[in-house]
Amino acid sequence: MSINLFSNLFLWLALITLPEMVFSQSSDFTIQDVKFESQGVILAGSILTPKKTFAAVVIVHGSDPVKREMEFAKRLAKEGITVLTYDKRGVGESGGVYVGPSVGTNNIDTTNLELLSHDASAAVNTFRTYLKDKKTPIGLVGFSQAGWIIPIAASKNPQIEFMVLFSCPTITTLEQLRFQFYTNGNNNFWENHTESDAHEHTKNDPDRYQFVETDPKIPLNTLSIPGIWLFGEKDIQIPVKLCIEQLNTMKAKGKPFEYTLFPTLGHNTASDNTTIPFDISIQWIKQKALSIKKSKASK
Repeated sequence: MSINLFSNLFLWLALITLPEMVFSQSSDFTIQDVKFESQGVILAGSILTPKKTFAAVVIVHGSDPVKREMEFAKRLAKEGITVLTYDKRGVGESGGVYVGPSVGTNNIDTTNLELLSHDASAAVNTFRTYLKDKKTPIGLVGFSQAGWIIPIAASKNPQIEFMVLFSCPTITTLEQLRFQFYTNGNNNFWENHTESDAHEHTKNDPDRYQFVETDPKIPLNTLSIPGIWLFGEKDIQIPVKLCIEQLNTMKAKGKPFEYTLFPTLGHNTASDNTTIPFDISIQWIKQKALSIKKSKASK
């Protein structure tokens, strides 16, 4: 993805839009519908703005064909975070084509992940123009597949200043598929298998598909922005301990990356069933946003 994508021309095209609508959703925040351009298609979303904002985030989807994440966005807005959430490409009011199925080569093909990273980056560029305080730190918050998309977007767009990743892989797309095929949707997998088993199969199982893999460590190793990963130890979609091992290697090299492991949770660490991972992410965003603002003020 070329930096030229973020030229004045691109921003102008993204903003010629596209009708928008403002209405009050609650006493805590307002909702504004917006549309923006990414790679020749129009994507539709909503901006939720609380009365007082300390940070701003764009929500990046997982692999499913989902519309804007309004319920999660409302949770963030109630905590003082301005949010842009949009219908995934090819879903809801957004143009383009959703590349499915959710599990398979097309969905995590390098071309599709690059395209989705363009969408996230275009959302950030548009979002910035709507923020009253232009110094408000902007980050990306995502789930699952976003673990490959967010690092790509952040490595190409300097406006992205932090990242929060719920149950997101730090391993390659091929490694993730090997693990997912090995667990085969068995919720009791960890009762009968060891970390050694999971590591062995993830690294060495024959691949059912042949395609160019995406390695998130490549863009992650170019980043100097803070990031936090929230993992559930019972996850059967990604091998969490192996992902943590990769993060520890990067942390040892000085990368400002953190993670929290929840022993009783599975893949959906952002679920409403437990608020602890969400609460931790909010406190982390507040801390990092304050640090980023102080850094900007001193320049």
